[in-house]
Amino acid sequence: MSEFVRAIAVTDLAPGQAAEVEVGGQAVALFNVGGTFHALSNRCPHRGGPLGQGFLDGAEVSCPWHNWTFDVTTGENVADTNLCVPRHAVKVEDAHVYVKIG
Repeated sequence: MSEFVRAIAVTDLAPGQAAEVEVGGQAVALFNVGGTFHALSNRCPHRGGPLGQGFLDGAEVSCPWHNWTFDVTTGENVADTNLCVPRHAVKVEDAHVYVKIG
């Protein structure tokens, strides 16, 4: 059964920033969009680029390898909604961000 795992302190990820974290042995891309946190798989479906190293513009992240762009709130590719990155549930508690894998 999956459960929420502490990933990062809220203060370690400023609004408009992205980070790579490991949660439950999986690489996760974590995003702070205006104070709301979102988590996606850290692997772009195109060629496996690290989305947590991408450029975050509003709620869209561009893969640093080939510029494929995804909505971090849905995981959908902005050009083709049939292409999606797996999303993970997120909660904030006691000044930490928790991510649920699975």
